[in-house]
Amino acid sequence: MSGRHTRFDAGRSGRGTRGGVRRTLTGWRADWRTALVVSLLVGGFLVVAARGVWLQVIAHDDLTRRGDARIVRNVETPGHRGRILDREGAVLALSLPARGVYALPDQVEIDAAKGQELARLLGISRADLERRLDTDRDLVFLARGLAPERAQAIAALKIPGIGVQGEFRREYPAHEVTAQIVGATNVDDRGQEGIELAQNDWLAGKPGLRRVMIDRRGGVVEEFGVLRNPQPGRDLHLALDSRVQHIAHRELRAAMERFRAKGGAIVVLDARSGEILAMVSAPLPKPGERSAGVGSGLRNRALADLFEPGSTMKAFTIATGLETRVIEPHSMLAMTGGTYTLNGATIRDVHPIGQGGYASVAEVLQKSSNVGTARIAERIPAEVMASYLQRAGFGRSLQTGFPGEAHGRLRAPQSWRPIEKATMSYGYGLSVNLVQLARAYTVFANQGQLVEVSLLKSDGAGRRSTVYSPQTAAQVLAMLERSTHRGGTAPLSQVPGYRVAGKTGTAKKLVGGEYAEGRYVSSFVGLAPVSNPRFVVAVMIDEPSAGVFYGGAVAAPVFSAVMGQTLRLFDVPPDAPLPLPAGVPEPQVAVVREAVREGAQP
Repeated sequence: MSGRHTRFDAGRSGRGTRGGVRRTLTGWRADWRTALVVSLLVGGFLVVAARGVWLQVIAHDDLTRRGDARIVRNVETPGHRGRILDREGAVLALSLPARGVYALPDQVEIDAAKGQELARLLGISRADLERRLDTDRDLVFLARGLAPERAQAIAALKIPGIGVQGEFRREYPAHEVTAQIVGATNVDDRGQEGIELAQNDWLAGKPGLRRVMIDRRGGVVEEFGVLRNPQPGRDLHLALDSRVQHIAHRELRAAMERFRAKGGAIVVLDARSGEILAMVSAPLPKPGERSAGVGSGLRNRALADLFEPGSTMKAFTIATGLETRVIEPHSMLAMTGGTYTLNGATIRDVHPIGQGGYASVAEVLQKSSNVGTARIAERIPAEVMASYLQRAGFGRSLQTGFPGEAHGRLRAPQSWRPIEKATMSYGYGLSVNLVQLARAYTVFANQGQLVEVSLLKSDGAGRRSTVYSPQTAAQVLAMLERSTHRGGTAPLSQVPGYRVAGKTGTAKKLVGGEYAEGRYVSSFVGLAPVSNPRFVVAVMIDEPSAGVFYGGAVAAPVFSAVMGQTLRLFDVPPDAPLPLPAGVPEPQVAVVREAVREGAQP
């Protein structure tokens, strides 16, 4: 019994031991599971906490920037660009309120119907619209300078990602007539050509800046404040007189048609102040033309193109001869039958002048003799001749600040050969632009003083420098007046009721290093009234092809029309007998042909 009892006890004891082991393992497994869950919870918390720290502390600035990039923007508020006005205050350029249409490509949501309507309002095709929206850029403009009414219609479509902003559009009330001077701006209202470019810093307004929040449609839902207020640009007064500009424009257009010319230009200066009252070039601008290109009508040929001035230079050769006392007004020069050979090269006149083989200095200028002018130049040292030409502004910048202004060419006198000095004396071998030529003639309107030109309105007192003595200037002025009378080369330059003085020029064009037959530049420069010079007018007609090409027949009549209308416009008192009464026939006036020869070569 006791043995069985013992085994029984032992057996129970063994079973108890295995059961204890089970309970211990079960508890251990329970503890392990608890620890795992707790660890996962703690680990998750730590991950969330770390992520929170990362987002709120470490990456906060970057995330804020990225978020703001989607909904917060700095929006420019355009500054109003200054107006361009003529000397009397007439508006030549002004900025009007307009709208720009922009898109946020990654936010645009648009259906077919609204897409078609948007394209129509923008004036583009649906395919073009889709192409513009297919971009990685954050913002793209779909249109600039739209009329407010059209922009309002676009905003009314309420297309997500499409927005409208305020801006300005530049308008030119007299664009066709003044475009070559005023120029143009681009879509960002910055000057690209002409005065708009040259004076951009003066005219341009400074944009303001405001910080705003936008919605998914691109509309402003909240404004955080103004970061910078816009500043308007300043108005600019030009020396230009719109009335004179219209006269010059009309007369140049008529001359281009009448003489079937390739191009041309007219410049009108105030002889006292040097202010440019009118400056027009052909080809003329087309209506609405806004950007210059090859052969564009916006090219200002009066400043940008150079040409050989021909016989208009003879006045300066004679003035230099008088100033240096190598000749006197009534000095007699040997004409040698209208030809003169110098170092193997022959200089010719179109027709013989003078009597008994001699002609006075006044006749040389009146009849425009190459031979007589070359004989005068032969007496003047090259350095002296070059010095006076430089003082008269040849080969020297006008300093107008106008984009593309050409400076002209006058070679150093050390390189002049005798024949080259002779040909330069009558306008070959040097180059000028038309404004330079007009400026040079102010010396004869101001008692020998050169007046610097200006595109901007001045106080009426232009900068001056002395070139010739008053006596020399008066003597040449009297000769220039003779040139416009019967027997001179420019009787067609006369203005009824006014005394005028001036000089014709007819020069063969240099093409490919050689002077081309049948291709001429016809010119005339003059001033009036002679008793008290008020205006200088210069005319250049490029390649007239209507059967006449002499400056006296082509350019002089244009001068007469422009000068006459300008004098009457400003109520300048007449200083000459008025025309014959109606019914009394005017005598026929013959135009004396001037000498036209290319630069002679030995």
